Amino acid sequence: MKQWTVTSPGMRNLMLTTAPIPAPGEHEVLVRVEAVSLNFRDIGVIEGEEGAAMPFPLTPGSDLAGRVVATGSRVTRFQKSDVVLGTFWAGWLDGDWPAEARVLGGSLPGVLAQYVVLHEDWLVHAPRTLDAVRASTLPCAGLTAWFALIEKGGLRAGQTVLVQGTGGVALFGLQLARAHGAQVIVTTGSDEKRRRALALGASCAIDRTAHPRWDIPAREYTGARGVDHILELAGGDNLGRSLAALRQGGRISLIGVLGEYAMTFPSVPSFLTRPVIQGVGVGHRRALEELVRAVDSIELEPVVDECYGFDRLPEALAHLKRGAFGKIVVKVS
Repeated sequence: MKQWTVTSPGMRNLMLTTAPIPAPGEHEVLVRVEAVSLNFRDIGVIEGEEGAAMPFPLTPGSDLAGRVVATGSRVTRFQKSDVVLGTFWAGWLDGDWPAEARVLGGSLPGVLAQYVVLHEDWLVHAPRTLDAVRASTLPCAGLTAWFALIEKGGLRAGQTVLVQGTGGVALFGLQLARAHGAQVIVTTGSDEKRRRALALGASCAIDRTAHPRWDIPAREYTGARGVDHILELAGGDNLGRSLAALRQGGRISLIGVLGEYAMTFPSVPSFLTRPVIQGVGVGHRRALEELVRAVDSIELEPVVDECYGFDRLPEALAHLKRGAFGKIVVKVS
């Protein structure tokens, strides 16, 4: 089979290699990978910027949709021909995050390969209503938005959600919030993306290049009350603007660091606003299963900016790095 391998840190060390098709152990499942969606984390892993030491050489990628082709002798959750998704966290099934949980495409081998073997606990059934390309976007981006707004945020109809940017997590946040009856404000990096966000269902879209203090029009949209939920995806000093846009007692989910890893904000406004600030690191398997059921129920269609062939992974990563409207996906088979 073919698989992508990074021999040492650096995009120049990413190469397409061959390896034997693995055999599943007694509790494992052999999956023929059909599609893999990409995350900014994948770039960090390849370039050696994820902080923790990575076990090079490694296969990157964490988010797959595929079909079961063989099962181990003691597998009970899946059978041959089932369509499945991988979980981002291997071993986080429910409840609090366990210290022993690990991530595919990092401390564990990734999924940018034609076949992978995974423990049956690290898989869920895919949505019936999505093809593999769109289904592959759920394990990280989709689940992150769901975990922030629904699992931890308790989003209710009539509330206002603000999402930053137009990447995968942001657009899932927009779609899920609208499906739950919320108003959604989107901040974008261009007027063209602003128009696309409105067409997707945003109640209000603000071009940050025209309004660097985007918190002012965001707060005005709410009648000066402030926003109920914010998906903070930028990092750096952007958190201060998020606090300025938030209502008293509102919730900020810290998800992304596209600007700077260190986040700064003025302390006095935070005392007055009394925000709930939560870090969101994707989510557990039980929440992913609930997201899958919701996707089927509301017939949500994830936004895929472009789909690349398996041998075009470097081009797909370059597109991701430039900035996408939604998700970038690699079609494997």
